[in-house]
Amino acid sequence: MNIYFDCDYTLITWDGKLRPKVEDTFRKLKEDGHDIYVWSGVGIRWLEVRRHNLEQYVTDCFHKPLFDYERKMQEFGIDPRPDIIVDDYLEITRFFGGIRITPYVYEKLDDRDMDKVYQFISSVSSNQRPDFTLNS
Repeated sequence: MNIYFDCDYTLITWDGKLRPKVEDTFRKLKEDGHDIYVWSGVGIRWLEVRRHNLEQYVTDCFHKPLFDYERKMQEFGIDPRPDIIVDDYLEITRFFGGIRITPYVYEKLDDRDMDKVYQFISSVSSNQRPDFTLNS
């Protein structure tokens, strides 16, 4: 599956700290055969991906559309189409399908949303119904 992760407040805090368990989750998703993409409404974020040593897991980075999603995906050259979105904004996860997680604004070392993200993606990719929700 093509899994698209938002960057700001999904993977990193306002000051660039990485959410707990991101690298572990990315590693497991790659081992499971998924392709991981990082996108952001403020532009292409390879700098942040490299800063946190995640480039070995990330297939590509894109500028994320914030509205008029279909047209903007074409305009931004986003390919392939997302199968699952992981984001802190509900609207985009509803449009494409995915999971909204708690915004990670400030460092919180006991945050475990990435464990739930992995469980969700594993359930969806094996055609099982997830038995939990994060934020609906």
